[in-house]
Amino acid sequence: MEIWINPACSKCRSALHLLDEEGASYTVRRYLEEVPTPDEIREVLGRLGLEPWDITRTQEAVAKELGVKDWPRDEASRDRWIAALAEHPKLIQRPIITAEDGTAVVARTDEAVRDAMGR
Repeated sequence: MEIWINPACSKCRSALHLLDEEGASYTVRRYLEEVPTPDEIREVLGRLGLEPWDITRTQEAVAKELGVKDWPRDEASRDRWIAALAEHPKLIQRPIITAEDGTAVVARTDEAVRDAMGR
């Protein structure tokens, strides 16, 4: 299991605390430092069963600068979204846990973290 985190994020710290409390085995990826490639983002999106706009933090300053709220949310625009996430990883929703069964979850709640641990 791998968890993508921003250490400054309270939801990430909470998820790590719960994983530790439950004795889970996991690897931490500080995705602002070890930025995911477009292919890694595509893989995680596939595991999540989501589209890039579903995991984009549209309230971030850079999102507003880029105007992502106005970008089309369709297959033709998918690569544009993925490129923006790779270029500006702060836009990626967090934390994301890739589970042992090949799936992933956006683990913003204790329930989602427990769900990932059970997979």
